[in-house]
Amino acid sequence: MSSVSKILGFIGVLGVMGSSLAFVLFAGKEVSTVGLVEPVFAVAPERVELRALNQDATLGDLLVGVLDANDQYSFVLALREQANPRRLKPGTEVAFRWLTAVPTELRAVDITLDADVTVRMTPSLGGWNSHVMNTPVVTDTVWASGEIEATFWDAVVGNDRMERVDPRDRAKLFMELNDIFKWKVDFVRQIRPGDFYRFSFERAVRPDGTMRVGHVLSAELVNQGRAYAAVWFDPNGDGVGTYYDENGNSVRLAFLLSPIALRYRVSSRFTNSRFHPVLRIWRAHRGVDFAAARGTPVQATGNGVVIERVRESSYGNTILIRHSNGWTTRYAHMSRFATGISVGSRVAQGDVIGYVGMTGLATGPHLHYEMRVRGRPADPLAIQLPAGDPVPTDQWGVWEVQSRVRLDLLDRLPLPWNVQLTMNVRTDGDTPDSGAR
Repeated sequence: MSSVSKILGFIGVLGVMGSSLAFVLFAGKEVSTVGLVEPVFAVAPERVELRALNQDATLGDLLVGVLDANDQYSFVLALREQANPRRLKPGTEVAFRWLTAVPTELRAVDITLDADVTVRMTPSLGGWNSHVMNTPVVTDTVWASGEIEATFWDAVVGNDRMERVDPRDRAKLFMELNDIFKWKVDFVRQIRPGDFYRFSFERAVRPDGTMRVGHVLSAELVNQGRAYAAVWFDPNGDGVGTYYDENGNSVRLAFLLSPIALRYRVSSRFTNSRFHPVLRIWRAHRGVDFAAARGTPVQATGNGVVIERVRESSYGNTILIRHSNGWTTRYAHMSRFATGISVGSRVAQGDVIGYVGMTGLATGPHLHYEMRVRGRPADPLAIQLPAGDPVPTDQWGVWEVQSRVRLDLLDRLPLPWNVQLTMNVRTDGDTPDSGAR
């Protein structure tokens, strides 16, 4: 018998005992009753009138007919202590709260600035007062797992086990999982049907069910029989943590696997001889072409400094970035450059530097991407990329405790038997035993 069945059985026994005891106590005695009680209907203390700012409306427009000119002036002055009335966005909700007992008396006005902050305006003898009300949140943890049938996006966002998670928050969760594993797996080229994932996710939830903040505590992705694990760890305790594998090595690499995050295909690979579609001659192709829709954002694959930003006849709009240890990357054929990107600009990994186009010698929208190490061309799809920094030595004790707890969260979602059988290689070289750690 399961523990749940035992508990239910115990409760059932208590119920029978309680009924028997009641029978013994009241046997032979008349039990008095009070009969039916007439229902009491309570009047709501206030009536709420909800209005919203239209595209071309101002807060003053909503106050017309509610407050006179003097009251409006005092109202706006008090509001300015918390927010700029001129910067209220279209769609901002304003709730007028009228006393039910005195229908003409306005008790308060609530102005919702965003999902987390509301300014409450209350009348007083001297005019109006304002104070900020923060939306209360509850912290919970979400566990989910699933098999990938088509794309990682569909598997995560469409997971039935997350039916109580707002669809917009599922999209945010997918992007975080994508950011965690993008250094290990190319989600466009390498995901296969039958791949599997599981994760634990901590979030702060508002009363309406939407998420204010949250991040993945631990996650595992099984791709083509190879398992990749990631654990959140904040070595400095400042909220700016990162992810490490089971052995404390950073899951981040010095470079992204691709300069385009999603939805692309490799249209031309690194080769010593390729027939050029425009020039109609055979010559070396020292990079990789990523075909994507025009306007798709292009990311810097590593931290560095822009040393060239030009429009060339063959490469079109081109950016060259110098990285540490003799690495450089080139991005060509872009439709335009991102705002603020110029020679001398410092860029961080993942920063948008431009947008896919077909400037220069190109027959369709794509990005030409090159990597060089100390001047020598390297194949971006084959080169072994340098890893990020591991867990700091002086934080190793804390890491061991936290990582063990967070990896144990994944054991609530055991791997399916077919994944266990095929997963014979792990990132650390060990063979798993039935998915247990």
